[in-house]
Amino acid sequence: MVENLVKIKNLVVEYNTSKGILGKKETIHAVNGVSLDIKRGEILAIAGESGCGKSTLARAIIKLEDAKSGEIDFEGKNILTMDKKELKNFRTKAQMIFQNPYSSLNPKMKIIDTLREPLKINTDYKNDIIDGIVLEKAEKTGLTAEALNRFPHEFSGGQRQRIAIARALVLNPEFILADEPVSALDVSIQAQIINLLKDLKETFNLTFLLITHDMSVIKYLADRVAIMYLGEIVEIGTTEELFSAPKHPYTKALLSSVPQLTGKKEEIILQGDLPSPANLPTGCKFHTRCQYCMDICKTVPSESTQLSDTHSVRCHLYNK
Repeated sequence: MVENLVKIKNLVVEYNTSKGILGKKETIHAVNGVSLDIKRGEILAIAGESGCGKSTLARAIIKLEDAKSGEIDFEGKNILTMDKKELKNFRTKAQMIFQNPYSSLNPKMKIIDTLREPLKINTDYKNDIIDGIVLEKAEKTGLTAEALNRFPHEFSGGQRQRIAIARALVLNPEFILADEPVSALDVSIQAQIINLLKDLKETFNLTFLLITHDMSVIKYLADRVAIMYLGEIVEIGTTEELFSAPKHPYTKALLSSVPQLTGKKEEIILQGDLPSPANLPTGCKFHTRCQYCMDICKTVPSESTQLSDTHSVRCHLYNK
């Protein structure tokens, strides 16, 4: 069995856009040379501010966005060079849960038809087999048989997310990308969906890539965490390593913003806003907001330093 289900090498994703009345063209550098392994059976979380490129990374992995260069190997095959037949097979094994469950569901389709659709497209199962699979996955996600004959607008946000999760499960995937799966939900409902994802991971032996800015969700769910800033992974390690001994100044700032019920914690306030991905800083991308900035940080890109077998950081403070 391959230890790494997904292996990403030097992935680059860029967009060309027009800006202003005159239509001046500019390039958005969304993902900049990301290399990342996702181990079979783990929950790997990608964290960072809005605009850091984490959702673009997830969409590129499942080929909803085109990559400029790099490799994304799934079970040893590069999805960027797959033909239509191989890509169709890949998409039965990899599914995505989106942030807004309402916009990802067809408002004109009953829930049972929404759940049947992936099976009708990707398998040659007869209707009774399809309905059996749909009922099983619906029950696993907390949906009743009666609910399947209703439309998306008849459900709450939490129920719609359960529907989206059930749809992702009907093809028995190995890999699920969850892009901010609870951020659009009320706090009380968030806890239910988080616990559901954790149970489903164990029940179906799933591998998850979890995209979120919520460090509390990461601490509860994730096995490992990758911190992303301006399209680069600046630190990666086990959840325990990053929460107990963060190294990168950006990681420390993110963790300092997590609310605590007891004890005092100094919040690190970053100076300035996230720079535009169309005009990336030279040198270390974080130097414009870093309190530890040195002259070398302004001109020389930082390299990844391995701190342990599972923990690495991209920062001049640790470069030797």
